[in-house]
Amino acid sequence: MARYIGPGCRLCRREGQKLFLKGDRCNSDACAINRRGTNPPGSYKQGRRMRRPSDYAIRLREKQKAKRIYGILEKQFRRYFERATRMKGMTGTNLLQLLELRMDNIVFRLGFAPSRKAARQLVLHRHFTIDGNIVNIPSIEIQPGQVISVREGSKDLEIIHDSLRNIGENIPPWLQLEKPKLHGKVTSIPPREEIPVEIQEQLIVEYYSR
Repeated sequence: MARYIGPGCRLCRREGQKLFLKGDRCNSDACAINRRGTNPPGSYKQGRRMRRPSDYAIRLREKQKAKRIYGILEKQFRRYFERATRMKGMTGTNLLQLLELRMDNIVFRLGFAPSRKAARQLVLHRHFTIDGNIVNIPSIEIQPGQVISVREGSKDLEIIHDSLRNIGENIPPWLQLEKPKLHGKVTSIPPREEIPVEIQEQLIVEYYSR
């Protein structure tokens, strides 16, 4: 399966903002945005005049940003968009809801992993269950009412406990976490105002509708 294996900080610099791809590092002095600013990679001539981006470029960057935040490549991302267009409601909101309900994103949102990339790795290594059944597919869509638990043999993993200590109370309202039992539950489909990502989804709709 194709995947991006380059430096994550380069992606943040390209989008001109923190995408929080590397967990705690993004909040430390080691963050590339903190050290180098928001100049895109390869912009060596800092004094040169930057051209105003076209409408197409603005929409493209928003689509690329969403893909990078959720760690999805183009072909799969387009399938999500096509599915969102067939659903009732606003296409942009539908798209974000589909992305938020992915297994790897739920593991990250519940605080079991410091980043979506780490969550994907944990899921692939069969450290989680859905309603008691072991899963190893990060893209599985979680339905309201389903329970995500740390597998019995994985409850001593240091990465999970370290991440839970750092998550604090930052759990979205549409998720329910029981730390002592190491499991969480999706209580509802997330409304747009409870999806904490800085994405202008309407620009993505306009990009694919051009």
